[in-house]
Amino acid sequence: MPVNDTFHDEETLTLTIVAEFAASPQRVWDIYADPRQLEQIWGPPTYSATVVDHSLEPGGRVTYFMTSPEGERFCGLWEVTAVDRFTRLEFRDYFADEDFTIVESMPGSSCVYTFVATETGTRATYESVFDSVEGLRTVIEMGVVEGSTGAINQIDDLLVG
Repeated sequence: MPVNDTFHDEETLTLTIVAEFAASPQRVWDIYADPRQLEQIWGPPTYSATVVDHSLEPGGRVTYFMTSPEGERFCGLWEVTAVDRFTRLEFRDYFADEDFTIVESMPGSSCVYTFVATETGTRATYESVFDSVEGLRTVIEMGVVEGSTGAINQIDDLLVG
């Protein structure tokens, strides 16, 4: 499995997931840059994802929804803040309603995804910094660690496919 470490720190309000892939940083990056590939790995394995808008540039937005096995839809959006093509992506991540309006009662986070070349491929670090310890605790209780780990572990199948 690609994910080899997950940890959270209430002092720094961070949730971090580290994964290793047997592919170049550019190939891993391409999954996030292509909305059709992103749909295949975004969200837990039993949830389907649909990317509605995809503008992966500073000031851009990515809007999407995930559909549970029971048919329930969960919407979200990214507000992209920085892009260093193939190596780094930064965005604000939010829960959203069906119109892709931010749900203020749910925690948002500042995310930094980095992709670094290694001897065997790519080391990806996914870091989310929350606005409060309550926000961090909320997403952990919701199962975000397990869901994100399951989502990231789907990347291997896409890389070989």
